[in-house]
Amino acid sequence: MKTSPDALSSPVPSSRLGRLARLGQMATGVAGNMLLAGARQLAQGKRPNLSDLLLTPANVSRVTQQLAQMRGAAMKLGQLVSMDAGDLLPPELAAILGRLRSDAQPMPQRQVQAVLSAAWGAGWQQRFEPFSFTPIAAASIGQVHRARTLDGRDLAIKIQYPGVRRSISSDVNNVASLLRLSGLIPKTLDMAPLLSEAKRQLREEADYLAEGAHLQRFAALLADAPEFVVPAFHADLSTKNVLAMSFVGGVPVESMADAPQAERDRIVSLLVGLLFRELFEFGLMQTDPNFANYRYDPENRQLILLDFGATRSFAPGFGQGYRALMTAAMAGDRAAMRRALLAIGYFSGQTQPKHQEAVLSLCEMALTPLRHQGHFDFANSDLVPRLREAGMALGLERDFWHIPPIDTLFLHRKLGGLYLLAARLKARVNVQQLVRAYQAT
Repeated sequence: MKTSPDALSSPVPSSRLGRLARLGQMATGVAGNMLLAGARQLAQGKRPNLSDLLLTPANVSRVTQQLAQMRGAAMKLGQLVSMDAGDLLPPELAAILGRLRSDAQPMPQRQVQAVLSAAWGAGWQQRFEPFSFTPIAAASIGQVHRARTLDGRDLAIKIQYPGVRRSISSDVNNVASLLRLSGLIPKTLDMAPLLSEAKRQLREEADYLAEGAHLQRFAALLADAPEFVVPAFHADLSTKNVLAMSFVGGVPVESMADAPQAERDRIVSLLVGLLFRELFEFGLMQTDPNFANYRYDPENRQLILLDFGATRSFAPGFGQGYRALMTAAMAGDRAAMRRALLAIGYFSGQTQPKHQEAVLSLCEMALTPLRHQGHFDFANSDLVPRLREAGMALGLERDFWHIPPIDTLFLHRKLGGLYLLAARLKARVNVQQLVRAYQAT
C-alpha cells in the first residue's frame, strides 16, 4: 500500500496565537517533567540541579519535537544559535539545539495548495503538467516540490510555510525567553545583538525574491567557473513566498565518500577555493554549510550549489582583517595574529590575558590546514573534535562569555561545515596553496 503525501506531514501553525500556544504547551510539559524529576531526586535525598532537570531525555525530545513541528523562526533560531560548532553555548544546550538540524516534517497537501493559490491564483495547476505534492526536501522555512510547466520547464518550487515571516520576531523572543529561563545562559550575557541579527537574517531568508536575486548574483559571479552550477531563477513564478528555480539533478555530495581519492580531493578543494573567493573577492557568502546545499554531477564533474537564503554581504574591512590574520598564521607570527584578532573583535584590550591566549590558541588550531605545507589530510586528522573540545572549554569559562562580531559567527559556521565535509569525504587538500593568492603583503 502506498503512503500518501500527508501520512508523515503535520500542519504548520500559522497564527501568532497558535504558535504561542505550541510554545506554551512545550514550556508546560517541560516544567511538569522537571517537577517530577525534581521530586524523585528529593525523595532520593539528592539536591536537584536546574540544568540536570531541564536536560532529561523526555525534555530534550519535547523541545526539539515542538520546535521542529513549528518550523519557521522557532526551528531556525535553534539552528542559527547552535552554529554547528558548540563554541558559543554550553555543550548541553548545543546538543539540544543541534537536534534541530534535521529535516522538518512537511506540511500537508491542503496547506501547499492554499499557499500556491494565494501566490498564483485559482486554477494554478493548469499551468503544469505534473506537480508533485510529495516534497523532495523539507526544512525550517519552507519545503521544495518538483514540477514541470506546460512549456517544458523542469522546476524546483520552494514553498514557504504559512505565517513564517510575520511570526519571526515573536518566535525569536519567545524561544530566547525559554533559553534564559533554562539557566544555561548566563544572565550577564547580552544576547540582544545575536537576537537582533537572528531576526534580520530570518527575515531575509523568508524573502524568496531576495533569494532569487542572490541566485542571479552568484550565477554571474561564477560565470567564469564552469565547475560550479547555480540553478536558474524563474521570475514569472516567484513571489516572496514561492521561489521557482530550474531543477538540477546530481547526487548528494556526501555520497561521493567512496569516489576515487582524486575526485574527493577535487570536490573539497573547489569548495575551499570558493570560500576564499566569497570572503576575499565577492564580499558575499552563502553561509549555510548544510551538506544538503551541495550536490555533485559525477558525469560532468560539476558542483551544484543550492539554497542561497542565508547569503550574507561582508564589508571590505572584514575580508582585509581575515587576510591579515591568515597571513600572520602562515608566518607563525602570534603577535600579528593577536593584533588581527583584536582588530576583528574577537576580544578587547580589557580581556584577561589568559582568555586572549585561549582565543589565540583556538584560532591557531582552526587555521591548522592553512598553516600546513602541502596537502592536509582531513581523514587522518582529529582537528574537528579537538576544535569542538577547545571551543566548549572556552565556552564554559563564564567570566569570558563574549559574542564576537556577528559576521565572524557566520564565517565560522561555513568553515566548520567545510571541515566536517572534508573529513566525511576523507579529502586531502593543499589549503595553503589555495589561499596564497589572497595573502596580505
